[in-house]
Amino acid sequence: MRKKTHKIILTILILYAALILFFLFFSFGRLDTSVSDHDYGFNLIPSLIHLRFPTITNFEHFQLFFFNLGNFAGFIPFGILVPILYRCNFIRFISLFVLIILIVETVQMLTYFGSFDINDAIVNSLGASVGFVAYKIGFRSTNIWKRLVVTTMSVVILSIAVIGFSELMNKSFTKIEGPIIALNELDSNSDAPIDKDLQSFKIGHEKIEPKINLYGSEGDHIKTFSYGFGGKDIVLSLNHGISNNASDYEDWAIISVDGIEVETYSNKDHGSSEINLDKVNELTITTKGNVKLWDVTYKEMKYWWN
Repeated sequence: MRKKTHKIILTILILYAALILFFLFFSFGRLDTSVSDHDYGFNLIPSLIHLRFPTITNFEHFQLFFFNLGNFAGFIPFGILVPILYRCNFIRFISLFVLIILIVETVQMLTYFGSFDINDAIVNSLGASVGFVAYKIGFRSTNIWKRLVVTTMSVVILSIAVIGFSELMNKSFTKIEGPIIALNELDSNSDAPIDKDLQSFKIGHEKIEPKINLYGSEGDHIKTFSYGFGGKDIVLSLNHGISNNASDYEDWAIISVDGIEVETYSNKDHGSSEINLDKVNELTITTKGNVKLWDVTYKEMKYWWN
């Protein structure tokens, strides 16, 4: 009877492993990607664990949520079935599991059926670990039904705990955007004043009416505007363009951070830009000719616990 049960569980494990491998190699359009894309994709640096509870606000990202949850929940059964078949401690089990997952991730990359992502391997291993711990808790009982109930409850409770911890870690180590602040609200380190009367101007057939601020110069003059940020991470937003009364002089605007040029505007088309800037001590805007920068704002990026 015991051998028969062992064979049944082994068969279930093999079939389930085959099902997981099918999803890993042939689901989510991987077959089409393997035919059209022959570039190796890999990520060897662990980052945030993408496990979180679903909310109405991120419902549009449900497919991504479902994919990440599947990477976790899909590997829980391995943590239950393997120790049922073979007696092993957690270290031996998880070491072997991680080795196999890394091999699978490598094969995915080499066959172009996916990419090598260390974050996926971590999430897979967390799922297997939950299954193993739930097995150890549930299978202490001699009653088969009690084993199943306790193991199932343990899986649910441990999964909620892991996802909750993951979400807490994500929020703790992900920077969030602060309020929008006009750049001219900062004290300037330069003598060049910005245009405070916010006169309208034309770019092509479009009339531009700045609402917050206006940076620019005239003719061959060069103006420099500098602001201190004290090492903050910011997102700079602005509109740019060259007015119709552009002269024969060269027109350009340069955004620099700590003396290093990060963005240049010199074309006659206008548009909007959003620039992510890290550890900004001094931000400098330099303009020459009839180039215009207007409604320049920034948002500070910081952790919630700051």
